[in-house]
Amino acid sequence: MKRNFITVALVALVVLLTLSSRIFAADTLTVFASDARTLDVIINGDTLSTGAQKHVYKLVSLDTTYIFAASITAKGDLTVIGVPGTSGANAGRPPCIQPWVLPDNSIPATLFVMVGSNSVGTFKNLYLMGLSTNGSPTPGTLGIGIQISGDHIRTIVDNCVFEEWRAFALGYNGQWDSFFLTNNKFRNTVDPTQQYEGEVLRNEYPGAAYTDSIVMKYNTIFCINCYSAAPVTKYYENYFEFSHNSVVYSFKNPFFIFNVTNAKVDNNLFYNAWAGGISRTEYPWWDELWHPEVGSVIDMDSLSTATDSVFDAADYGNVNLAALAEAKRNVEVKNNVYFWDPALVSFWKTWNDTATVDSIYTATWMNTRTTHMFSTPSGWPGFVQTGNQNVNPAFGTSIVNILTASSNSNNVSFLDYFRTMRTTTPSTTIWGYFNQTVTSGFWKPNWPLPEANDMKYTNAALLTAGTDGLPIGDPYWFNGPTGVKDASTQIPNQFALYNAYPNPFNPSTKIKFNIAQSGNVSLKIYNVMGQLVKTVIDNVYKNNGQFEYTVSMENLSSGVYFYTLSQGTLSLTKKMVLLK
Repeated sequence: MKRNFITVALVALVVLLTLSSRIFAADTLTVFASDARTLDVIINGDTLSTGAQKHVYKLVSLDTTYIFAASITAKGDLTVIGVPGTSGANAGRPPCIQPWVLPDNSIPATLFVMVGSNSVGTFKNLYLMGLSTNGSPTPGTLGIGIQISGDHIRTIVDNCVFEEWRAFALGYNGQWDSFFLTNNKFRNTVDPTQQYEGEVLRNEYPGAAYTDSIVMKYNTIFCINCYSAAPVTKYYENYFEFSHNSVVYSFKNPFFIFNVTNAKVDNNLFYNAWAGGISRTEYPWWDELWHPEVGSVIDMDSLSTATDSVFDAADYGNVNLAALAEAKRNVEVKNNVYFWDPALVSFWKTWNDTATVDSIYTATWMNTRTTHMFSTPSGWPGFVQTGNQNVNPAFGTSIVNILTASSNSNNVSFLDYFRTMRTTTPSTTIWGYFNQTVTSGFWKPNWPLPEANDMKYTNAALLTAGTDGLPIGDPYWFNGPTGVKDASTQIPNQFALYNAYPNPFNPSTKIKFNIAQSGNVSLKIYNVMGQLVKTVIDNVYKNNGQFEYTVSMENLSSGVYFYTLSQGTLSLTKKMVLLK
């Protein structure tokens, strides 16, 4: 035990020194939009001999935008923080970054690129605009706000606005990357040429990257073509959480998470999501990769053999591998609200009754396969769904009118776009909500966001309907940004054993622990002679996360005991006292 303590202490010291070097290595460099250099020139040229950035970058200008003429590429940690306005028309306004028009009339397609493995990207209080200085968008097949192309990169994005990124707001192709997206607004992410681009977070085609963790909380995803979150779980992902988000209008499905093994989808609002349906030529194709069925907002499927073996390698080769893996999955879906406007439902029916080109399948909340999985505890004991309801949140008029009217200069409603996508070869037609119009001179985006008032739905019952008493969907529209201590710590990233509580105790106590990597775990209790007196769990597979057990020792005598958590070569021990 003494050797274990020394080992843990040394590991903790190394971690502390590593964190300290990250915290204190870079001073802050304040950057003004009036600088004659473009933002990429400033940041790309500000590196150490190792290629790491010298500074944390603070953007403070609100009177005009920051311009980039090429991607800002980081080989190590990158932190870009905006300073929002504090008063008047600028209250809450974040500094804005947008692409420049290059001398050959091309437009740089990608803003931030992270290529350094095991690095951290932090982006806060920024307005990331995909429209260039002449109002033209970034190229539809390439326009990306943040690109993650290294392995084990941790990306933290808080209180940012992403607008007009025609491909993805965030895209990644590195292995085992993590994303923590909080308090963000994703607006008008629409590709005019095809509905499978215009996404928020995407494991890029062909989706061949494994994913560590995705946590998306307190975001609004508003007028987008396709996925809100697409880790493309045909490849394994450790953890997925999507909580208190508002998904308001999407042409295609909000998720590509059908093979998640450890997930929470709680307290979200889905309004006219997947409003473009599934055409007969699209079915089953991409929406249903393995077992064709009409898609649904919450759409689960059984694991593949490849995912089974990554999920719990210890079971590989067992004749019951598939059943064992399915029984270890944990998927929670609680207190979500979903709603399709009756005018949209009527339009679907009329379209299918009269369609001369291609009729559509329309999505549901949970299809038959998914409903079966959530209602079959013998096969999927970890699948839990409660409190989900189909109810109208009652948004303001301008939100409702997106369906049939236009707030844009091109006079295109959602249904206009639908007709174009389903009957012709689209080219430049886009839909959205008060898309920004870039003007010359000292241009800056409209502020506050034009949807601020009408996004406050009036269904009072939903204002406290979250599992935590908060409004369903993104609470921002009622309460402002939601405080997050540190988005990157929402997933336990260390092997830890906590003090029992209460301690001393009689006759039961609670023991809590974290595991950073999924795998088999044991928790056992010994007396002062080193004899095993109780086994709480013995070599049980657990996904990475935090766990708590209530332990009763009513049949044991008063005295000092030791409880030990072990996983592979890792082991931690703490003391507790039973006092009868």
